[in-house]
Amino acid sequence: MTGRVELHEILARVERYYSGKLEAHGPTPAGADWNSAESQTLRFDQLLKLCPGERGASINDYGCGYGALVDYLRGAGFQGSYCGLDVSARMVAAAARLHEGWPDCRFVTDESQMAAADYAFASGVLNVRLDVDGETWSGYVRHVLASLDRLSVKGFAFNALTAYADAGRMRPELYYAEPGALFDLCVRSSSRRVALLHDYPLYEFTILVRK
Repeated sequence: MTGRVELHEILARVERYYSGKLEAHGPTPAGADWNSAESQTLRFDQLLKLCPGERGASINDYGCGYGALVDYLRGAGFQGSYCGLDVSARMVAAAARLHEGWPDCRFVTDESQMAAADYAFASGVLNVRLDVDGETWSGYVRHVLASLDRLSVKGFAFNALTAYADAGRMRPELYYAEPGALFDLCVRSSSRRVALLHDYPLYEFTILVRK
C-alpha cells in the first residue's frame, strides 16, 4: 500500500475485518480473532491485575467485540457499570443481544458516547494492522492509548503482540510492538506508575497504567 491512511479509513478496514470474523464464526473467541477461549481468559487475567479486589469499579472496554470481557468481569464478582465500545456495529449488536437485560451494561460504536470510567481496558485492538504502513499504524496506536487515558480515571491496561515473538511465527498483516517503546510512551504521556507484563505464555505483553 502506498500513501498515508487517515484514521477513519483505518477504522473502516478494522471494522470490515472483524465483522467478517463475526460472520464466519459467530460471537465466539474465533469471531473476535482469538485462538481459543483459554488464551482469551489468560489475557483478561493479565489486564485485571490493574485493579484487584475493586469489585465496584466502573469499566470501559475499548474494542469490546461481543462482550467477552463483561462476562469475565461478572464471573469475577465485578458489580460496577460497564460500557463496551466497538467499531463494528455487528459486534455491538451481537454484544447487546447476548447481554440484553444485564444491569449497568451498555455497548456503543462511537467514543463520543463514552464517559470516563474508573478503568479502561483494550484487548487485541492494536494487533490487526492489515496493509497499513508502520508509521501510520504507530499513529493509530498513539490515538488508542490517548483514548484509554482520556476514558479512565484510575488507570488503564492494554495488550499487544510482542516484537520478541519468534520470527517464523510473525504474520505480515499483524503489528508486533516494541514493549519498551510503549512502556516509555505511557510513562511520558500518562503516569510514572506503569507495569510491563511479559512473563505469561503468549507471544504478547500487557501494560498496566495506574494514575
